[in-house]
Amino acid sequence: MVAKIKTFSFTGIDVAPIDVQVKISPGAPSFIIVGLPDKAVGESKERVHAAISSTGLSWPYKRITVNLAPADLQKEGSHFDLAIALGIMIEIGVLAQDTVDEFFILGELSLDGGISAVSGIISAAIGANQRNCGIICPKENGAEAAWAGDLEIIAAPDLMTLINHLKREQTIARPQNSKVFEAKKYPDLLDVKGQEVAKRALEIAAAGGHNLLMVGPPGTGKSMLASRLPGILPPPELMEILEINMIASISGKIIDGQLITSRPYREVHHSCSMPAMVGGGAKAKPGEISLAHNGVLFLDELAEFPRQVLDSLRQSLETGNVSISRVNSHITYPANFQLVAAMNPCRCGYLGDASRECKKAPTCGEEYKNKISGPLLDRIDISVNVGQVDIFAAKNFNKGESSEVIAVRVFKARQLQKERYESESEMKNLPKINAKIDGKILEKFCELDEGGQKILQNAVQKMQSSMRGVTRILRVARTIADLENSEKIHQNHLLEAISYRRKI
Repeated sequence: MVAKIKTFSFTGIDVAPIDVQVKISPGAPSFIIVGLPDKAVGESKERVHAAISSTGLSWPYKRITVNLAPADLQKEGSHFDLAIALGIMIEIGVLAQDTVDEFFILGELSLDGGISAVSGIISAAIGANQRNCGIICPKENGAEAAWAGDLEIIAAPDLMTLINHLKREQTIARPQNSKVFEAKKYPDLLDVKGQEVAKRALEIAAAGGHNLLMVGPPGTGKSMLASRLPGILPPPELMEILEINMIASISGKIIDGQLITSRPYREVHHSCSMPAMVGGGAKAKPGEISLAHNGVLFLDELAEFPRQVLDSLRQSLETGNVSISRVNSHITYPANFQLVAAMNPCRCGYLGDASRECKKAPTCGEEYKNKISGPLLDRIDISVNVGQVDIFAAKNFNKGESSEVIAVRVFKARQLQKERYESESEMKNLPKINAKIDGKILEKFCELDEGGQKILQNAVQKMQSSMRGVTRILRVARTIADLENSEKIHQNHLLEAISYRRKI
């Protein structure tokens, strides 16, 4: 007989079922793992040996062969430990095969027999539930697995407790998840003095999911504005929450099984490398653009980022996902994020500032801005200037609107878009927001009257805009109309959208 244990291998946020086949046969003592294991899987031999010995069981000094099938798929990670250990216990007669037939098993073993937490449990639990099976996982991951549904979950703290449970000598209670969440508090737009144009641009960006670029001297509030965007975005829907948590689980960022119910806000430093931004490394982990999925990616000091890193965003901004190609695999992560960027007008930061002189103008500004490629700028829907505010006049500014008030308008505009695009087959697998409409949908819902067409034509000729630029003008105009609850795009909506399509 050959012991067979079911587990998973991870390909992005998806799972692939793996059969762990264990055979103990007479011969010189050895322990061999085959089936394209990586170093972490290969090292499991020592962990499994020590963990089983710690339970007081006698180690079988025979020829132990472990096959991870299918053999042509690369196996990575330490979560195979527990499946291998249970396979050996079945082979030596400690457990019966039928006790684990209906479970997928994941867990890393400690030398003392403890079962340590692993990444990706939400994806694994969902995969097990879809196959009408339960899951055996570490106790620390139990609450996380419970979010996958009503599947049977055995969350064991150590190997001995798990054996006793499977032999019905004791019982491990099913873990429970906490369904009470505190609303995340974001900074309020009331804190930003002045900058009414930038606030308006932020509201439009939130309402339509548009990418936004803010240009201005240091200290004008660009970072303050960006940090307040999540506070006016609508809360994520159920499927969005699921995707956010599947990525967080793969990245090991879920703490105590607490589900993430707010939109991600990732603020990335300009020293960020290519693998850190798009994903990669030894285990092809998600990068910042995937961790910002269904949320906001904020890039401050945009021109200071390496050009190669910035250009790597172009595919994801169009497709909503990122592909990582490796020798043995091709992994795709979701990366549908809203890009918000900020930059100075030149290296010294004061180009165009009447109160301070840029000594290298205009060369300083041109060289600085040329670090950002045209194709990337073409993918940014809204560009807005954030100028200096007179600090002595700031006390006299109107308080403006709070984030709570603006969020209501944003939510209503998003609901209009959702209802409008819900029945459109072209939008089936896309977010129902204006930033994603294209082709026939764009023509259908962004139709202009004769006057609007002339305005757009003149603007395109002056700006020498590409077809992508025209599309983005129409998308922003559609969002402005939605904020005013207008069924048609009027000339004032179009003119405002064109004003945001400025060259930096």
